[in-house]
Amino acid sequence: MNAAPDSPIPKPYDPYAALRYPEFRNLIVGTFLTSAALLIQEVVLGYELYRMTHDPLVLGFLGLAEAIPFIGLALFGGYLADRRDKRTLMQQSLLVVIAGSAILVWATLPSTRAQLSQTTMLLIIYGVIALLGLARGIYSPAGSSLKPFLVPREIYGNSSTWSSTFWQAGAIVGPASAGFLYAGFGFTGTLITVIVMLLLNYVLISGIAKRPVPEAPPHESIWTSLREGLDYVFNQKIILYAISLDMFSVLFGGVVAILPIFAEDILHVGAQGLGIMRAAPAVGAMLTVIYCTYNPPLHQAWRNLLLAVLGFGVATLVFALSKNIWLSAAALFLTGACDSISVVIRQTIMQVMPPDHLRGRVVAVNSIFISSSNELGAFESGTAARFMGAVPSVIFGGVATLATVGYIWRRSKDLFAVRLIP
Repeated sequence: MNAAPDSPIPKPYDPYAALRYPEFRNLIVGTFLTSAALLIQEVVLGYELYRMTHDPLVLGFLGLAEAIPFIGLALFGGYLADRRDKRTLMQQSLLVVIAGSAILVWATLPSTRAQLSQTTMLLIIYGVIALLGLARGIYSPAGSSLKPFLVPREIYGNSSTWSSTFWQAGAIVGPASAGFLYAGFGFTGTLITVIVMLLLNYVLISGIAKRPVPEAPPHESIWTSLREGLDYVFNQKIILYAISLDMFSVLFGGVVAILPIFAEDILHVGAQGLGIMRAAPAVGAMLTVIYCTYNPPLHQAWRNLLLAVLGFGVATLVFALSKNIWLSAAALFLTGACDSISVVIRQTIMQVMPPDHLRGRVVAVNSIFISSSNELGAFESGTAARFMGAVPSVIFGGVATLATVGYIWRRSKDLFAVRLIP
């Protein structure tokens, strides 16, 4: 049967739509370079610190040294992203990161190390990591709030998928290449490689044109502006519940921090098995976001988000009860796959829902919650495993995730009708 003459002809879906915009390509390639570079730096720093001290506690302090400044500054970074040129903020904060990495190179030169005590070296490293956390508190809200200005609104979902793809690629390539770079170029040579990658990102960001900055209300104080961003998040049901789903699932359901216990004491698979399990969530996430570029999970976004977090909880329970390395790896693969679906949907919500003049502050609130859940989730996993045992603690986390989904499902039935894409 022929369509009516005045019926619009639907446009075919273009999985590469966002990639056809050069400035967006610059941004996400830069995201890949920066995420890979900072993870390379994190891995080799952790390895070198452990070799230096043989104290596992220094590794925990390494994460907190970056997380605390980031969490403390991110909301103000969102305020700046809404009041200043976003590209300039990214360039300035990236220069701080590059300077910090240069200080690490200087501190790790053999001639310098010979003159520094171990305590001084640790203080320099922790100080630089804290500086990087402050820089991220500016860079992250500015970069995230810039994305919607680089592509048309109708392909926000596609741009979120590609952004997640390149970030996940960096999250895989960074840790995977760190050991090879360390073996081939040494500690200092690896840090120099990190600086080169960050400089390439600076060049890419420089290729993005400045965007108009929304006018701020006259005589508005910083605290009033920050409160406006917080009020918006807590008054927008879909944003608040999306953030809450991710935060509680990662806080209670994350198992990455205690994988060494499963490798050594439960599955008895040693370092090779630990490597397989550590890589499985990232591989699952990467393959899923690639799939999402062709089949975006946005047509029934809220239903799909709830199902993704539900799947994350179920896969966590399977992992807790597994006695086989391959079943455990498959369960971890599924946690990564489900998590990546929720990331794509949540990023699209963060692009579509907030008005332009508030987006930076809304993204900053999201960053604070997610960063907090990652760091506190690792702490919660270790503490729960210490007092409850590894398997019971993971079962508790999986059940808590399912309970969170059930509670939010009951309170958010009206969100099933929300459409994120035309």
